Amino acid sequence: MAVGLGLLRLSPQAFWSMTPREFERAASILAPAQTHGPSRQALDALMLNYPDRQGDQHG
Repeated sequence: MAVGLGLLRLSPQAFWSMTPREFERAASILAPAQTHGPSRQALDALMLNYPDRQGDQHG
């Protein structure tokens, strides 16, 4: 309710008449943009720089 009525400044009528999907889309503007995972090249570089430890029994 705080997001809908406070941050988005929806009227009570608009807030209560929205479907959950409509509300999620309206509220998504407040969240940072979702990015995709690292590229294959970036992942390979990370794996090269931070390899899994061999023989580590804790992890």
